[in-house]
Amino acid sequence: MSRGTNVRIWRRSLFVLASLIFLGFGICFFRLFYLQIIKGKFLQEMALSQQLKDTVISAQRGTIYDCNMKPLAKSATVWTVVLEPLYLKKDAQRELVADGLCTILGVPKEEILKKSKQKSYYVIVKRKIEADVKDKILEFKGKNKIKSGIRLIEDSKRYYPYGDFASSLLGFVGMDGQGLYGIENYYNKYLSGESGKIKTAKNAVGTDMPFDFEKMIEAKNGNSVVLTIDETIQHFLEKHLNEGIKDNKVINRAAAIMMDVNDGKILGLAVKGGFDLNDPFKIANELERKQVENIQDNEERKKIIAQFREKQWRNKAISDTYYPGSVWKIFTSSMALEENLISDSTRFNCTGSIVPFKGAKSIRCHKHGGHGLQVFDRAFCNSCNPAFIQIGQLVGAKKFYQYYQNFGFAEKTGIDLPGETSGIFFSEDGSMAPMDLTVASFGQNFGVTPIQMITAVAASVNGGYLLKPYVVQKVVNGDGNIVKSNERFVRRRVISDKTSQKIRNLLELTVKEGGAKNAYVSGYKVGGKTGTTEKIGQSRSGHMDYISSCCAVAPCDNPKVALLVYYDTPTGQYHFGSQVAAPTAGKVMADVLPYLRIEQKFTDDEKVNLHVTTPFLVGSSLTEAVNKLKKLNLVPVIYGGGEYIVSQNPAMGTVVMKGGTVVVYTDKDQKEKAVKVPNFTGKSPSVVNKEAANLKLNLIIKGINSGQASSSFISISQNIPPGTLVSQCSVVEVTFTKNKDSAEPN
Repeated sequence: MSRGTNVRIWRRSLFVLASLIFLGFGICFFRLFYLQIIKGKFLQEMALSQQLKDTVISAQRGTIYDCNMKPLAKSATVWTVVLEPLYLKKDAQRELVADGLCTILGVPKEEILKKSKQKSYYVIVKRKIEADVKDKILEFKGKNKIKSGIRLIEDSKRYYPYGDFASSLLGFVGMDGQGLYGIENYYNKYLSGESGKIKTAKNAVGTDMPFDFEKMIEAKNGNSVVLTIDETIQHFLEKHLNEGIKDNKVINRAAAIMMDVNDGKILGLAVKGGFDLNDPFKIANELERKQVENIQDNEERKKIIAQFREKQWRNKAISDTYYPGSVWKIFTSSMALEENLISDSTRFNCTGSIVPFKGAKSIRCHKHGGHGLQVFDRAFCNSCNPAFIQIGQLVGAKKFYQYYQNFGFAEKTGIDLPGETSGIFFSEDGSMAPMDLTVASFGQNFGVTPIQMITAVAASVNGGYLLKPYVVQKVVNGDGNIVKSNERFVRRRVISDKTSQKIRNLLELTVKEGGAKNAYVSGYKVGGKTGTTEKIGQSRSGHMDYISSCCAVAPCDNPKVALLVYYDTPTGQYHFGSQVAAPTAGKVMADVLPYLRIEQKFTDDEKVNLHVTTPFLVGSSLTEAVNKLKKLNLVPVIYGGGEYIVSQNPAMGTVVMKGGTVVVYTDKDQKEKAVKVPNFTGKSPSVVNKEAANLKLNLIIKGINSGQASSSFISISQNIPPGTLVSQCSVVEVTFTKNKDSAEPN
């Protein structure tokens, strides 16, 4: 072979070798570039995920306080029980641990044994155990000298101290600690805080390393929320709503809202027919629970359970719409007064019905014989539909819709709660047929929400300012610093102060002489308007169902608060707002106004029947005690033969009516006499007074204004159930309403 051939072969071989080396290194370089540069971050995360395991530590959720810093929702420390299986090397150790934890935690022994054999230093056995259970585990570990194998890790659990109190308002949290519904949901980002982590290292075969290789990132606790809600006022609302539901056999829940008319703060928002916040997934309504139990099909049962849960969680006060009924006459009046279309001297003739326009059907007044010729003030007090149809026609469809918008009914109020809906009008563009305007004039055939209604009522009496309602006044961090705050926000001015003053006068007159008499509170200028609406298309088979409502404001000479009471489907003896909702409004106002330290100012007529407070008599001589009682127009009943008073009933400070009875005891061995409270319901005031006097029981009469003829009233509720044994001279509160035949049907 020639020398030239060898050189060529050598050169070719060298080229091939160089190419192979270049190609090989090129592939390696490209692969390294791909793995380190292009996929580097991803692979790094994959490696960390294989080398480290994260266990989330829940942050302690912030507390929800009422306006007086009373906790309504709070978080407490609980613990997670964790096994460390790789420290449990012998079967005897595993058996001991499984037996102990099974007994303490109620977890099946087989389940614990299975977990104790895993190749890990971290296996969760049970979450959110209470302090008493934690103490039992520590006692078990100490008694059996267990140093490793069981670990307790701090966690957090949500508590609601008052059960179902303000349930629709507060909402609740899910298993993951996220807020569901209510304040818990709307302010979740402030309340939830930032979760921590436990980073645990793993070895080459994927087994957890001992806790020496563990790193903990502490959780940051959430901020706290301070509500505008006053727990005491909320209690009054819920207490009297419950009474009203029971007395009137309400089957579709009830709601009440109290608002500061000058600021927009919601002082109380109650929806009864709610649920236990500590067990929110349980169906609260007993009848609905039984209905679920009787469903055999599993899928159908799940569907019905979901419906019932959604119903009980739904905040009726902001999510449901209803026909406002005669309460709407406040706004029809405001429109006409503001536009100078009517005055005090404007007259309306009511013959018992009206044909609103040519070709229309006749619309009847609730007073079939008619109200006759009446000036505007009387038409308002009488809640006369024919008069308000005429007023609506004076306003006209265009102006009517304009004020509908201005009072806030065409939009959401913006309240800081989830799930708010807006009103439902006849058409999206506000156009109205002649009959639409006719029925709208007295509050029929269009929908509003309770929160829209109370906000608009506040605007009608506070000088005309439509305010944005809010339920949270501030959010504060752990150091007490304000993170967020809400304050008075005027959306717009709707009516003048002159018109607002006139509306206040009309509302006060309606409580004195019109359909809202049952909202009367002695010593206070309470104003109000009631409403009764048919639930068109939503009634039970064979029945016409109603919504009964009442709006009240006080005091009318300088308004501080507005109240809406709303009952959905009362099925008892009465359904008019004047008979169902107004008594509740009166009871709430009677409790709230003194609590807010609003001064009572009694008229001369009220002073005649004024209630008095029983004096302190213990230690006084019998003669002194008798003289004190007689000066207060109270009747003494004496038991015992001693010279000095050793006890009395009612106790000092009890409010009773003048002419009431006080028992005084002059002998320590003398036993208090017990009497059985009779059933006062359905009886006239004279009969109730006679029965109470015979048993020496004191009465507090509610629902009858001073100067009213009591013969037309009938009792509808009492605060002590019939048949209850009470001490002689105990005080029974009895509420009256207009008799069915003489009541103003508003």
